[in-house]
Amino acid sequence: MAKLRLSVAVGDYDRTRALINGTVAIDGVDPVFMTLIPEEIFFRAIRAAEFDICELSLSSYAMKVAQGDLPYIGVPAFLSRSFRHNSIYVRTDRVKEPADLKGRKVGVPEYQVTANVWVRAFLDDDYGVKPADIHWVRGGIEEPGRLEKLTLNLPAGVRLDDAPAGATISALLEAGEIDAFIAPRRPKLSARGDPHVGWLFADPAAAAKDYFKRTGFFPIMHLLGIRRELAERHPWLPGAVLKAFAEAKRLAVQQLADTAAPSVTLPFVEERLKDARALMGEDFWSYGVAPNRKLLDYFLAQHHAQGLSPRRVSVDELFHPATYETFKV
Repeated sequence: MAKLRLSVAVGDYDRTRALINGTVAIDGVDPVFMTLIPEEIFFRAIRAAEFDICELSLSSYAMKVAQGDLPYIGVPAFLSRSFRHNSIYVRTDRVKEPADLKGRKVGVPEYQVTANVWVRAFLDDDYGVKPADIHWVRGGIEEPGRLEKLTLNLPAGVRLDDAPAGATISALLEAGEIDAFIAPRRPKLSARGDPHVGWLFADPAAAAKDYFKRTGFFPIMHLLGIRRELAERHPWLPGAVLKAFAEAKRLAVQQLADTAAPSVTLPFVEERLKDARALMGEDFWSYGVAPNRKLLDYFLAQHHAQGLSPRRVSVDELFHPATYETFKV
């Protein structure tokens, strides 16, 4: 039987590299890999379903599942996970603590991006700052004219306006025309040492560790999707894809622990790996539905409460049934 020739669009991460360079194969598949940035993958996947297998935004995917018109089915390989306490930049001359965000203008690249769902959730849960307490301003991070990929129907009381024509949320923050900025990418001005722009949390890593200790959540940003009609025609494909991506991730973590010649251009990698496991357990970046069910259920509840999914999506609507179990020897 000839292998399936399929396009695969993912980021160039250590956890995908063994697939991209051919060290790990997807059973029955002859892949054509495209390593693209998430913004491009998500735009092309959501607007035109251009790829056979691709990385997907958890938030955009949940919105499309709720609407019932997504051409992809999920695989629980979570290619991006991140604590987002370091994603909030503020005018430090105005905003000193989370409560100071009330009544302020806060820039976002898109309201529905996954990172911002998580930030709004912990601002509400932990600091009493609700989405309706903030005046949201939408615009490109560094390029003007960015639009929301999906149509929003936000709850009453939530104000979201577009940035002025030609403006970016980075420039608005620098000029003091907005008070804060929440996005997966940091604004370039943060590297220039602007004395009035900095993190909301002085030590975001400490804030994130405290969050994990209280909740047990290591936030999921991206999952993997397979074109639905392919999964229906080849029911073995979702399991084969999960198996391969899990193996590539296992190899990436194994390489982190190799002290003979570090695979990452950063000192103290072994020590940071030890710290992560001490805090979060041996499999701190878990794939699969079972170890992530509580987290996913919480996210979907928040997603609906924030007005992004028109109905409450269940965890089991997200993933192909063939990805729930695997063989054991």
